[in-house]
Amino acid sequence: MNTEKTTISRAARLAGVGIETIRYYQRRGLIEEPPKPLEGYRHYPEQTISQIRFIKRAQELGFTLREIESLLQLGEQQCSETRALAGAKLELVRRKIEDLVGIRKTLEHLIEHCETRREGEACPIIYSISRDPEPGS
Repeated sequence: MNTEKTTISRAARLAGVGIETIRYYQRRGLIEEPPKPLEGYRHYPEQTISQIRFIKRAQELGFTLREIESLLQLGEQQCSETRALAGAKLELVRRKIEDLVGIRKTLEHLIEHCETRREGEACPIIYSISRDPEPGS
């Protein structure tokens, strides 16, 4: 059994985050700040380290800290509400992917035009970026 106390620096190492991240999560109310003993350092329970890992994994899935706060408040028993949050996040991801595909196609088109431009013509990439967007676009 490991008897080493889990200080903030050890908790940060175990959770794979920085010390300032833990402090930020505490200020945001995502994790509780352990009480400070009269002498020595605060000690972080395993539950807090697990909660930090949960936050990081949720961020990797694209959830914002505000959304993660909602997930933490819902807990394990509120599956329908959690599913609704995840469904909304999935829809947002789908829209972002569509937007990125559009950006990719535009860049491919501009690069193709740049490669085939004649000497003396303006660079189509610079021209496209500098012109005013058409109304309704």
